[in-house]
Amino acid sequence: MTGSAAVLATIGYGLATIGPGIGIGLLVGKTQESIARQPEVAGRLTTNMFIGVAFVEALGLLGIVAGILWANV
Repeated sequence: MTGSAAVLATIGYGLATIGPGIGIGLLVGKTQESIARQPEVAGRLTTNMFIGVAFVEALGLLGIVAGILWANV
């Protein structure tokens, strides 16, 4: 990997983590807000939150892999 490709891959990695970071922050924040309003549904909300976090994180990983593959072209 050349120097410029490494820089571009690093920038791509940074950009790929912005979306999932915002998404996970909103997801966890809204879940905590919902649990504070209705504590009796905390178990179901927590389960759904973790499923959502997994999907959001998968999008970030796809962005990282695409950046790495693109840098190796």
